[in-house]
Amino acid sequence: KPLVEAYFKWVKQNVDKVLKKSKTHSGLTYSINQEKYLKRFLEDGEVPMDNNAAEQTIRSFCIGRRNWMVIDTISGAKASAIIYSIAETAKANNLKPYEYYEHLLTEIPKHLEDTGRGFLEYLLPWSDKLPANCRK
Repeated sequence: KPLVEAYFKWVKQNVDKVLKKSKTHSGLTYSINQEKYLKRFLEDGEVPMDNNAAEQTIRSFCIGRRNWMVIDTISGAKASAIIYSIAETAKANNLKPYEYYEHLLTEIPKHLEDTGRGFLEYLLPWSDKLPANCRK
């Protein structure tokens, strides 16, 4: 915490010493404007200090974004986002995405006539009811 406080003190003292149109000035101004949010990790140990995990997760998506240009409808974009989210959530829960999708596509049709959605609890990526072959 003392290092973070010292950083923000330094930023506030030095922001006016750099050219206003420079990237350094933009970065320092960003730090000042986002100070409350950048310090959030100090109050909650569950909040990471950086967003590296999130950036690593979306890296494969961003690298292949040219492949996504064929999605030219809102519905297609929503479907792709859902599929991608399921895959990334599976990975985050140490599941094998292919096997997990296979399990979902096998189990969900068995419940098409159900009036309740209680069965979904057992299909969530963190469920201990998932078959062993879905786990890494």
